[in-house]
Amino acid sequence: MSRILPRSTPLAEGVEPAAVRRLIDSLDRIEDVHGVLVLRHGRVIAEAGWHPHTADRPHTMFSVSKSFTSTAVGIAVHEGLLTLDDHVLDLLPDDAPADPGEHLRAMRVRDLLTMTTGHSASTMEGINRTISLPGAGWARAILAQPVEHEPGTRFVYNTGATYLLSAILHRLTGERLLDYLAPRLLAPLGITHAEWEQDPDGIDTGGFGLSITIEEMAAFGQLYLQGGVWEESSSSRPSGWRRRR
Repeated sequence: MSRILPRSTPLAEGVEPAAVRRLIDSLDRIEDVHGVLVLRHGRVIAEAGWHPHTADRPHTMFSVSKSFTSTAVGIAVHEGLLTLDDHVLDLLPDDAPADPGEHLRAMRVRDLLTMTTGHSASTMEGINRTISLPGAGWARAILAQPVEHEPGTRFVYNTGATYLLSAILHRLTGERLLDYLAPRLLAPLGITHAEWEQDPDGIDTGGFGLSITIEEMAAFGQLYLQGGVWEESSSSRPSGWRRRR
């Protein structure tokens, strides 16, 4: 497996080696830990894995997947494909209810990103169990749920909101979210192991289901720590991110 991030030592990066050893020893006593990778100043200063997990084995990122989806939305905004104030029903017209309520009509992309859609509860609960056939439409099922509050006024943790972002990008780009991100974010970061679960219609689930390696996850986090700057060369930085000044 090729390395993405440079290596160093705890001492060279101003970290007490004994503290790192205590961390790994403590994790060793916890059941079901897969692995750990410690970065300091953008360099890997410690890494460990627990059988059967290895450094090159992709792990399911669960809701960290949401951060990749929101990043894709930011890139799409930068590319002019949509704006944060676009209405959701305008972007998913085929999935809109026949007679949408006032709050649903007012829902915008920014409300999906901030999970302030106006719903009283997560809209994803039960979708996997009740919507199982191609063409049934996860987006249609989510948009059919009551929107009790004015969008933008109430936060509710809502995986369905992130799924709708994936569905919007799928419709706008004509490709799955994973393929849209590949040349714009994943490849420039050296992420080559990514896989993403899909719904029955081939739309990436967005709010969960992304699998990458632990070092690939660390590279993504480091990108944000660096304010969107990755490498000096403009040809190697993720689309829409700033070059170091």
